[in-house]
Amino acid sequence: QVQLVESGGGSAQPGESLTLSCQASGEYIEQYAMSWYRRAPGKQREWVAGIGNSGNIYYAASVKGRFTISKDNAKNTVYLQMDSLKFEDTALYFCNVGRSPNLMFEDDFWGQGTQVTVSA
Repeated sequence: QVQLVESGGGSAQPGESLTLSCQASGEYIEQYAMSWYRRAPGKQREWVAGIGNSGNIYYAASVKGRFTISKDNAKNTVYLQMDSLKFEDTALYFCNVGRSPNLMFEDDFWGQGTQVTVSA
């Protein structure tokens, strides 16, 4: 079993930055990929970025060049640095731990979500 605790959400203006953190606890964390998803109001959950257990990194086209995912293996923590925020980045952001850095599976573990709101 894996537990995930997210933090770092909040409000920002367009062009500003926020950093999300997700700390994982449990067994064999190092064997899993870690990723971020988001769900905007009225929309389905979408994948944002992921980092595989070997360190390979992947980004959705909508955030590539603006968001940076990183991982501190010693702390079992994954980060999402979000720069140049846009209105359309407003969403509930979820941390995901599972077998893939960019695909969901039924046996994935999920955080509770942290809200990011971008407004003028």
